[in-house]
Amino acid sequence: MPTITLSKSAAASTKADALVIGVHGSDKGVSSVAASSTGVARAALGRDFLSTLNDLGVSPEPGQVSKIAGGDTAAAVVVVAGLGPEGEVSLEALRRASGAAARAVAGKQTVAYALPASTDEQVRAVSEGALLGVYAFDRYLAKKSGAVGAIVVLTDLARSKSAKQAAAAAEIVAEAVNLARDLVNVPPNDLYPDSFAQQMVARAKQSKVTVKVMDDTELEGKGYGGIMGVGKGSGRPPRLVTLSYKPRRAHTHLALVGKGITFDSGGLSIKPATGMVTMKCDMAGAAAVAAAIFAIADLELPIRVTAYTCLAENMPSGNATRPGDVLTMYGGKTVEVLNTDAEGRLVLADGITTAAAQGPDLLVDVATLTGACVVALGDKVSGVFSNDAELHERLPAIAEAAGELMWPMPIPEDIKEKLTTTKIADLSQHNPEPWGGASYAAGFLREFVPEGLTWAHLDIAGPAFNNGEAEGYTPKGGTGAAVRTLIQLATDRSR
Repeated sequence: MPTITLSKSAAASTKADALVIGVHGSDKGVSSVAASSTGVARAALGRDFLSTLNDLGVSPEPGQVSKIAGGDTAAAVVVVAGLGPEGEVSLEALRRASGAAARAVAGKQTVAYALPASTDEQVRAVSEGALLGVYAFDRYLAKKSGAVGAIVVLTDLARSKSAKQAAAAAEIVAEAVNLARDLVNVPPNDLYPDSFAQQMVARAKQSKVTVKVMDDTELEGKGYGGIMGVGKGSGRPPRLVTLSYKPRRAHTHLALVGKGITFDSGGLSIKPATGMVTMKCDMAGAAAVAAAIFAIADLELPIRVTAYTCLAENMPSGNATRPGDVLTMYGGKTVEVLNTDAEGRLVLADGITTAAAQGPDLLVDVATLTGACVVALGDKVSGVFSNDAELHERLPAIAEAAGELMWPMPIPEDIKEKLTTTKIADLSQHNPEPWGGASYAAGFLREFVPEGLTWAHLDIAGPAFNNGEAEGYTPKGGTGAAVRTLIQLATDRSR
């Protein structure tokens, strides 16, 4: 990942391979250049720079960028990034602008940013967007993508301690998001339950996080019927990884549980071939909670956090769980399995029970759980379910502050009745109706949350994997969804 430095240098005379400026406007065109960018625009295009920008078809929309010659600046290339309408620039617009610009200059060694950065929050947004935007997953390519080596944020706050801390925090957060992206993007022949677990062990050696790995023998012996039931059809057995961060002055305990299906074939309720193509991403929830706890520890937040990654590969075989089987979950509840492609809730139920036994103050699970949530909210918005009205309303705002989109979703009262329609087990695993699948799955998980424990479920099935083209700071493939929200949640609660 590139280094971030802050500088008070004049933008037009800053030596860099590329220089990023910002413009404002509407669908009618560019109406102004950001104050921090005016000198660059004049040096690059002359006195009539606004007319020239519009003649060149430059878009002022956030996330849109154009490249022009450096002119009389010290940079060979100037990247013009849209910031939206005139007035106060949102932090998300800054992230998207800096991220899109970073992608546009891939391969340049040094990139300087002359975007608005007059507050610590703006410094962090520009830094974070740039670091997220330069991400490229080229591990399996013979020809590697050119990586930006250094990012310079031009700001009058360059000598400010708090601004430097803001840039350092952006580095930690971006590193965590990019770790989650890497985990999602690695193909399932290389990322499976045990290799995921070993990566966590290796990463923890550079952190204050401790790791415990529970293998299949221990899982079976302790009665983890959900994780074992999903994973026993695969030749690669399941794992439960517990990651713990315990700072001395922690005054609250946050538990995170992540769905980690390293590949989902659907099991015996097998998916169609086209439905399996991106199913390496079904462990994005586990990637999110693991990446988040490492960032929380690196930020040295005064909050105790325990994360559980519930890892299994859902495959069909002679040993696989069958529709109609009854599983005894960790903690003793029984579940009738009706569809082996609704496996995520089974591993999460075991994880939730394990986490709840430690008595956390708040438990949040994260999962690419249901296609129904994608139908309801699209592929850029995560669903939020909770048993606490205040948290239910607060989490989308926390997500928005972090730069992510989430929306509160209901668990209707009649879900509990539907969960008990089975006559041979405590709970029915699969929705008997073709609608309301996301709410049903959330209701199922709620049955494993003890009375009095505040809980939220984040269904990230839509935004966890980008099948389209890269945009803003979001790459194609794994996106690192929910990582920033979890870090922001921990930051808020640590206060």
